[in-house]
Amino acid sequence: MKFFKKTVLITLSVLCFPFCGSNHQREIDFTQEIVQVYYDFVADDNQPEVIRLNLHMEFKEPLSEELRLQKVYFRNQEAVIQKESNKKYVAHFSQAKVIQDLILDSDSKNEYGNKAPIIVKPKFKLKKDEAILEYKKNNKTIFFKLTGITEK
Repeated sequence: MKFFKKTVLITLSVLCFPFCGSNHQREIDFTQEIVQVYYDFVADDNQPEVIRLNLHMEFKEPLSEELRLQKVYFRNQEAVIQKESNKKYVAHFSQAKVIQDLILDSDSKNEYGNKAPIIVKPKFKLKKDEAILEYKKNNKTIFFKLTGITEK
């Protein structure tokens, strides 16, 4: 009987541990009404090898004091959100064009100098028109999924 009690107690304690440190939440509804979310590409004449993408968010009303926008995750990248005005926010993404010379030869020994591509696993699995908005509400980190993002 003692063995059974110990087993049950250990099992319950092990099952409860994963929930102790989790303070992240996922919201279904965002408390502020979003008018539109869109992105655009910006050309930089000084750095033609860099691709710049700006993600714009416009709200119907100014954000309440308890909400602080932190980051946005879009197309396997993350960026800090910056305030443009009381109702408009933007996140800037940049990515350098990778030009890689590969040595292709019928003799595999001649391909020795080729480097393997670096594959970064994304934090969230998203479609092309989706993003995750990370914000803080009363010092709790909350994630909200944005959908239907269009290009302008």
